[in-house]
Amino acid sequence: MRISKDGPPPGEHEPEQLEARLAARLATLRTEQGWSLDELARQTGISRSTLSRLERAEISPTAALLGKLCSAYRRTMSQLLAEVESEPPQLVPAGRQAVWRDEASGFTRRSVSPPHPGLRGEVVEGILRPGADISYDGPPVPGLEQHIWVLEGELEVTAGDREHPLRAGDCLRLRLWGRSRFRNPGAGPVRYAVLVVLP
Repeated sequence: MRISKDGPPPGEHEPEQLEARLAARLATLRTEQGWSLDELARQTGISRSTLSRLERAEISPTAALLGKLCSAYRRTMSQLLAEVESEPPQLVPAGRQAVWRDEASGFTRRSVSPPHPGLRGEVVEGILRPGADISYDGPPVPGLEQHIWVLEGELEVTAGDREHPLRAGDCLRLRLWGRSRFRNPGAGPVRYAVLVVLP
C-alpha cells in the first residue's frame, strides 16, 4: 500500500516519511499491548516475519494486512493513519487529503474527512478497479456504523452472509459485526463514499 498526497507535495519524500511513521506506530502499538511478534501473529493470522518487516518499514502493508492489524488494535484504518499524521486541520482541502493505494488489490482510499478529536464520524472515498475483491475478517470496532454511497459504477458489499448489490446513487446503511467484502463486479472502476460513525 502506497501512502501519498494529491496535489503539490509538501516534500519529495513525504510518502516514505508517512510509511516510516506508520511502521513505527505499529511497533509502538504492539509494545503498548505487551504483545510479542508471535502473539500478534496468532491474533491476526499474519506471519511473524511479515509483521517484523512491516514494523521495520521494509514492506508496505496491503489493505487486507492493515485491516487485520486495525482489528487487533481496535482502530479504524483512518484512526490508525491519522495517528501518524500531524494534527488534522478543520478544513481539509482536496489537494491535502491523504490517499492510500494498494496496487496489488486494486484499491485506492482517500481520507476526505479524517478522524478528529471530539468527532465520531469520518468520510472516506474508495475506488476499486474492475474485478477488485477485498475481504476483511471483521470490523476494527464491533458494531461499527457505515453508510456506503456509490457515486459511480457498481459495488457488491457482503456483510456477514448477506450480499448487497449497489449501483450509482444507492446507499447501504449497516453496522458491522463480522466479516465483510467489497467487490467490483462491473466493467469499469467503482467510486464510492463511506461515512464511518464510531459507536
